[in-house]
Amino acid sequence: MEEKTTFSQKFSALSNKLFGTTPNDGDIQPKEGWSYSICGLGQNFICTVIGSYLTVFMTDALGFNINTQVGLLNGVYAVAILMLVVRIFDACNDPIMGSIVDRTRTKWGKCRPYLLWMAIPIAFMTILCFLPWYSKDIVGFIAVSLVYVVWSVVYTVADVPYWGLSTTMTNNTTKRGNLLTIARLFCTAGAGLVTILVPQITAAVTRDYKLNIDGKEYVNPIFAEQNAETLKYTYFIITIVLVALALPMFYIGFKNTKERCGTIEGNQKLPSLGHNLKLLFKNKELMLIVLSGILGGARMVYTYTGGLYFCKYALGDEGAYSLLTMLVVPGGLIASVLCPWLTKKFTKKWSFIGSHIIGAIAMVVMLFMWDFEKAELRGTAGLVVCVICLLFIGIPQGISNIMSYAMIGDTVEYLEWKTGERAEGICFAMQTLINKIGMAVGAFIGVLAYGMSGISADDPVGSMSREGMNKLWLMLVLSGAVSFIACVIPMFFYTITEDKQRWLVEQINLRKAESEANTEVSDTENA
Repeated sequence: MEEKTTFSQKFSALSNKLFGTTPNDGDIQPKEGWSYSICGLGQNFICTVIGSYLTVFMTDALGFNINTQVGLLNGVYAVAILMLVVRIFDACNDPIMGSIVDRTRTKWGKCRPYLLWMAIPIAFMTILCFLPWYSKDIVGFIAVSLVYVVWSVVYTVADVPYWGLSTTMTNNTTKRGNLLTIARLFCTAGAGLVTILVPQITAAVTRDYKLNIDGKEYVNPIFAEQNAETLKYTYFIITIVLVALALPMFYIGFKNTKERCGTIEGNQKLPSLGHNLKLLFKNKELMLIVLSGILGGARMVYTYTGGLYFCKYALGDEGAYSLLTMLVVPGGLIASVLCPWLTKKFTKKWSFIGSHIIGAIAMVVMLFMWDFEKAELRGTAGLVVCVICLLFIGIPQGISNIMSYAMIGDTVEYLEWKTGERAEGICFAMQTLINKIGMAVGAFIGVLAYGMSGISADDPVGSMSREGMNKLWLMLVLSGAVSFIACVIPMFFYTITEDKQRWLVEQINLRKAESEANTEVSDTENA
């Protein structure tokens, strides 16, 4: 009699297929892949609430906007500069943290322990960022700025080793690509949930303080103070809930993963920061990825704070930000799922290049869907075209989210082949550096566009103008189009193919085998 296949067996078979793993073969197993991905989900709850909403919290809730002064600066420009400076400072910390990871030696490995050690500090500092009691003056601005600086350092201490962990779990480029595909899908889901739900909540709780003008909702100047006060506590409570959900996910990622590659032997010399930085610049393939990432920092600027400001004021519908960000999800998900097939068919490099050319074309088309005479979209047709363009823009976003990590993983083997040293920490620090520069540029351009538009959070209707709306649209869309085009250029010079990566691993293994054989011969002769 044939035995029935249980759900557990079916799920196990599916998991092995998704991650490309073989049961009990000594390499990465599905439980590790799921746990690693769940950790990424929680991590993105925290990263997204800070990256997408701290600026709005400061301008529209705390009141550092066009109507206030922070020292010599207008409030909104002070926030823009803060976002740029802190996030670039944060990005520059990544190589330092990467070097620390490469020097870390514990019974758990060199990447995993940071998921255990840093979960609570990250949770604590995230909540402090959204405290509702900061004063609306230079003292309050300095206070929230200092908290944000500390948060950025604490978050980096876990973020760099999290991504470096993928290369210590396996050196098989196919399995690692599958792992990163699933993990990035979970990360995207975490970011998407926060991006979709938060504007819906804030729009709902502040609705009583708004005027409805032709179906658009704007803050009533009479209730501006009550609106800001409600926003303060709403963001604070949302952050506490997200932190409570994310905290156990860090521990799941720590507990159920295993490091197999790049472990530090007891007699192995630990690399210094200076040594690691020299290694970094010897990895020319990695430097091309970094340059591409920096040039592409503004490609998704409209999905950051600027998009929320646009929906809130130009469209008069804060909740529309949820729809705006959801539109890129289908294309991104499809592209993410197809990444293994695209890699096999076209390679990572050409999949990246082709998808970003599609994104650039879509952005240019969107640019002309705005009527600059009326300072609004060109009717229903313009709206439909923009929706279609956003769907296409999701494709490069999905591919970049996965393939850039996988390509950096391949450069680790390239570096080991070239120098004999892997340096996962410093290499993957470059991916987090790219991400943070993107967040820095996105937040800066978004808040800068908000300031240039001249919109007052306390009196939107009375402060909006045609020129201001046009500036807002141009800043968000044109910067994205230019960034899409620019980030493609360095990738034409990237040379690591999937076949070359496998050859690199073979050469590394042969070199290790020869070294071990020579050591055994030497020991025998000495005996």
